[in-house]
Amino acid sequence: MRKEERYKGVINWFRENIPVAETELHYDNPFHLLIAVILSAQCTDKRVNMITPALFEAFPTPEVLAASSPEVVYEYIRTVSYPNNKAKHLVGMARMLLDDFGGVVPSDVDELQKLPGVGRKTANVIASVVYDLPAMAVDTHVFRVSNRIGLTTNSKTPLMTEKELVKYIPVELVSRAHHWLILHGRYVCQARKPKCESCGLKPWCKYFLKQP
Repeated sequence: MRKEERYKGVINWFRENIPVAETELHYDNPFHLLIAVILSAQCTDKRVNMITPALFEAFPTPEVLAASSPEVVYEYIRTVSYPNNKAKHLVGMARMLLDDFGGVVPSDVDELQKLPGVGRKTANVIASVVYDLPAMAVDTHVFRVSNRIGLTTNSKTPLMTEKELVKYIPVELVSRAHHWLILHGRYVCQARKPKCESCGLKPWCKYFLKQP
């Protein structure tokens, strides 16, 4: 099967069966989404959503968070992974957001990566979700699913996966495709035991087609 054919089949299936695909993180503005995405690194969205209501209430703006301290923030996020580092990142992020960006979450991926706690994946999520830019955030789900289905070939790093996906996915669908792949990896194409029999992508899946 040619790669173009595989992409066409996969994209058409997603468009028909999951026309609306959005982040499962809860947020009410770009600043709070940035906080949630930083917290979600190596942590589940479910866990993040459990702690963010109180966190958002306590720190509604960059000004309030910047005036706080990592020790205070830690008490709100202690149940997520790496809470000490993330508390430092959040306070540092808020301060830099005020000092360098006028308190406005930037849309540019390179600018976003200057903020503490923001790597390329987080930056791409913000650019995609907040600004609807064609940015492909590659987390563990996207990386696994893309390789398993055969959308990517010998991609050894998230950046290689990102570049190949963006090359083949129509630009107007990139931001939605990011969520398609995440949700598919989270609920169907799971790491240990993919639910192949109930998967609608079987006709185009390289992994399934190789099964005896």
